[in-house]
Amino acid sequence: MTTLFSPSTFNPSAFDEETGRLLTAVIDWFEGRGKQRLIAEDLGCVWYDDFLKFIADEKLFATFNTPAAEAGGAPDKRWDTARNAALSEILGFYGLPYWYAWQVTVLGLGPIWMSGNAEAKQRAAALLDEGHVFAFGLSEREHGADVYSTDMILTPDGQGGYVATGGKYYIGNGNVAGMVSVFGRRADVEGPDGYVFFAVDSRHEKFELVQNVVASQMFVSEFNLHEYPVTEADILHTGSEAFSAALNTVNVGKFNLCTASVGISERSFYEAITHAHNRILYGHPVTDFPHVRQGFVDAYARLIAMKLFSARSVDYFRTANEEDRRYLLFNPITKMKVTSEGERVVDLLWDVIAAKGFEKDTYFSAATHYIRALPKLEGTVHVNLALVLKFMPNYLFAPQDYAEVPTRLDAGDDDFLFRQGPARGLGKVHFHDWRKAYRNASDVPNVARFTEQAEALVQFLATCPPSDEQQKDLDFLLNLGHLFTLVVYGQLILEQATLVGLERELLDQIFDFLVRDFSEYAIALHGKASSTDAQQAWALSAVRKPVVDEARFGQIWETVAGLSGAYEMQE
Repeated sequence: MTTLFSPSTFNPSAFDEETGRLLTAVIDWFEGRGKQRLIAEDLGCVWYDDFLKFIADEKLFATFNTPAAEAGGAPDKRWDTARNAALSEILGFYGLPYWYAWQVTVLGLGPIWMSGNAEAKQRAAALLDEGHVFAFGLSEREHGADVYSTDMILTPDGQGGYVATGGKYYIGNGNVAGMVSVFGRRADVEGPDGYVFFAVDSRHEKFELVQNVVASQMFVSEFNLHEYPVTEADILHTGSEAFSAALNTVNVGKFNLCTASVGISERSFYEAITHAHNRILYGHPVTDFPHVRQGFVDAYARLIAMKLFSARSVDYFRTANEEDRRYLLFNPITKMKVTSEGERVVDLLWDVIAAKGFEKDTYFSAATHYIRALPKLEGTVHVNLALVLKFMPNYLFAPQDYAEVPTRLDAGDDDFLFRQGPARGLGKVHFHDWRKAYRNASDVPNVARFTEQAEALVQFLATCPPSDEQQKDLDFLLNLGHLFTLVVYGQLILEQATLVGLERELLDQIFDFLVRDFSEYAIALHGKASSTDAQQAWALSAVRKPVVDEARFGQIWETVAGLSGAYEMQE
């Protein structure tokens, strides 16, 4: 059974005792602050020293972010993607700025835990234990997160070390990070062999904090290094390993964006349905209007789908190894698709509550701009769509046998995430038969209808695939990527629906919107400037209307209406 997160009904029993205690402590800390204080501090861009003190006192990040290999025997410290996802959702539920401190700590630790530098790892573990946060110094003002280009230069100092000079931009936690993992290049080595990942301390005199580049409670820093001394003890990676560490760190970190989006959407949903269901317009409750009910049911179905896909992706992360890298497809979809769906959920709700969504004393007002950040962080939607396309041939046409992946809520250490290896060979990753999940749910009307569309996509690629010219047309390919993404999205939703025993009616309602979305992208492909006559004919043939079932819709609406007043934070 998949339901929305609620602090009043949260049950940590799926996790071990210490994990449950810490997650509950996080909820209690926020609930103790109250709604108005949290909103006022967000609007006032108040830096959250009290939150960081709570993290330090509880050793929250130390427990959740220290791999077992660096834990010094502490039994509860490990890198556990399942509980990390739960924490990420809770932090998003209460406020994205708080989640952001967690997220950039995850990113900052990536290159350190992936390093062979034992001294740096010991230093990081000690700093975590003291309550410090971390930062990831990759992006630059002129280059963004382009890992091929960097103006952070390390120059040999003639004594076996280096001095680093250059700037970084859009670096979370850069104002207080105990360690900042910084990407740069050596002045004396040309090409990829010159890449370097190294660690710096934001408190060092050669570290200049320039500004917070956003008007927000979170601190998204610009900083400069001025001949900052770098010794071998600070070097995390060199050459191609530094390049891979950058990409592999993002592989780990960008997953958290989906669960943050889920948390924001859940909190927004409670506020929206409670407002609309108790508001009278023209003598009727707002929720009596058919278009309002449609908006809420769509938003609810999309939100449950987000949770299903994200939860199932966790299982693939946790079972990954050198021979099973399926997570490399599911990860960019959590980043790109789930976060985009979060935007859509909030927009659907906003269309209903209208002006209420602007009011400064609501969570929703902040959600309307924070939800838009997530599809744009750790690679844009377009970057991740282009990545997804690399997996399409093997996914659709060359399935292989794999053992069944179970639900992974066990207290395990996901150490493979820090030894992913070179960031290449994506076209060689194979998958299990995607059709199996669809066959197992073929009795659900809209699953059957969407399966027709998925098979139509296979026929498109077999009979009228993109030409050589179209393969250079990124606008055309990205639309194709959206169609392919829907097939993968549906597969993992179906797998998780089976594992949790999702109600048949809700699953049918989820595939109702997936059928409509596929049709929408098919029509968009029809209208592309470069689409051929054959492709246009295919596009029209792939359009379907979902199976309409008024009784099913009514049942889902009653579930939605029952959420009115289900959660309201104390003032």
